[in-house]
Amino acid sequence: MVDLFAEELPSDPPAEAADPHAPLADRLRPASLDAIVGQDHLTGPDGAIGRMIAAGKLSSMVLWGPPGTGKTSIARLLADAVGLRFVALSAVFSGVADLKKIFSEARVAAKAGRRTLLFVDEIHRFNRSQQDGFLPFVEDGTITLVGATTENPSFELNAALLSRCQVLILRRLGPEALASLLDRAEALVGRSLPLTTDAREALIASADGDGRFLLNQAETLFDVGLDEPLDPAGLASFLQRRVAVYDKDREGHYNLISALHKSIRGSDPQAALYYLARMLVAGEEPLFVLRRLVRTAVEDIGLADPQALVQCLAAKDAYDFLGSPEGELAIVQACLYLAAAPKSNAAYKAQKAAWRSARETGSLMPPMNIVNAPTKMMKEAGYGKDYAYDHDTEDGFSGADYWPEEMTAQAYYHPVNRGFEAKIAERLAFWDEKRRQRRKQH
Repeated sequence: MVDLFAEELPSDPPAEAADPHAPLADRLRPASLDAIVGQDHLTGPDGAIGRMIAAGKLSSMVLWGPPGTGKTSIARLLADAVGLRFVALSAVFSGVADLKKIFSEARVAAKAGRRTLLFVDEIHRFNRSQQDGFLPFVEDGTITLVGATTENPSFELNAALLSRCQVLILRRLGPEALASLLDRAEALVGRSLPLTTDAREALIASADGDGRFLLNQAETLFDVGLDEPLDPAGLASFLQRRVAVYDKDREGHYNLISALHKSIRGSDPQAALYYLARMLVAGEEPLFVLRRLVRTAVEDIGLADPQALVQCLAAKDAYDFLGSPEGELAIVQACLYLAAAPKSNAAYKAQKAAWRSARETGSLMPPMNIVNAPTKMMKEAGYGKDYAYDHDTEDGFSGADYWPEEMTAQAYYHPVNRGFEAKIAERLAFWDEKRRQRRKQH
């Protein structure tokens, strides 16, 4: 007997032949996981995805990687590999109503014995409450969630959702992987790209690891009737070079500023200049870079070269005065000065130690002899009594004890034996010896 009130089971759309008018990148979508290029660390036999496929069971996952590295293709092929129903949506164009409908259909499918793989492109675009909506359906197995994002999941996704997903990192495509995509494109179209060998390499380099961008550029070259192959110069004038991926409020921003800081700390002016150029060419605010340079001057150089801070502040003033692009040369000068300067984090470590000590000791009173006595009553109470005025001593140094009575003298600052701090170390050692002699005398 047929149940007329049974819920209709949704099904996958019928397979379609590749549309000859579709973009080249779509026509070249891989038909199996082993055809994915550049991600063998995931799709190979020893990779996380390869092992899941071999076991015949997928866990929910987040595919994190740059644009054009195969996230969507991998998701589609995963569903085919383990026999899951495939549903895809984009977080850019979808809302709560779309999710409710998908979850409802997935429950119906699950009752019929067919699980659903839900692929969510740009999953980081969903807000926190929308992300929470996935949790019950992931937990009870109604859906296997595969999210794709170009943003760092630890910043953009809820901790609760992340704890239920495996984060798999896709790598930007290297020259060999990109070259293989061009080979496939030429085989599909049936002719070679109208490029010299050097121009072909330049085209691959211009893609910046993005396979989709590379294929779109290749399609443009296929579509025009060129009589002679283009050389690198001809290619550069014919195609616009891809703009570097750089979102000022997202991970690329923080990756590059971190690389700049660490290159300076590592005394590599060439690498520091490269990352500085990457940021400024991509449109970063020069004042943001200058703030980091000032931070680097006091954190990683400090008193090993006190002029480092002066150079940074002078660069800021010069940039304020000149603007771009002339003022950017002052930023370059400050960057190179910092990278070439002797390094010390002694002041940085001293600050942390002193702050920690201040929090632990609370409100201890300084010794009475160094406390100011602006009133008669305070003088009578012993404030400022027996204070040794250093300038009245022979060496301009009294060697007095300036620490609270409840504390022993601390040593927060330990200058390194580099740059100007080496002289500071000698001076501190001289004063320490004077203090020891004074204690022996008393």
